[in-house]
Amino acid sequence: MKALARSILMIEMLGVSLTFASFSFGAASNPAARRLFEANCSMCHGPDGKGKPGHTPNFTSPRWQARHSNQRIVAAITNGVKGTMMPAWKGKLTTAQIHSLMHFIRSLNAANSAHM
Repeated sequence: MKALARSILMIEMLGVSLTFASFSFGAASNPAARRLFEANCSMCHGPDGKGKPGHTPNFTSPRWQARHSNQRIVAAITNGVKGTMMPAWKGKLTTAQIHSLMHFIRSLNAANSAHM
């Protein structure tokens, strides 16, 4: 019975992963993710995600993108970042919204690269 429950959980997790993965393609053009970023993040991170030098990171930087895993980005949004002004969004945004923000942030690197 435990094996069945574990298998069902794995399938559910895979389904969630596939759902979230769909945000990664064209997330910068995803109007809902963009609105979510603009409403909750742009006041500190800028409307283009380039941040404020010395205060907030530049999400369009390939170096920043390479140094931050998806899990680290989700954790930062969910729990905030200790020692910084980054607040925790847990309880304010849903898990799906947090993941869509992560994919939107990821897409800013791709959008930046496409314009080079």
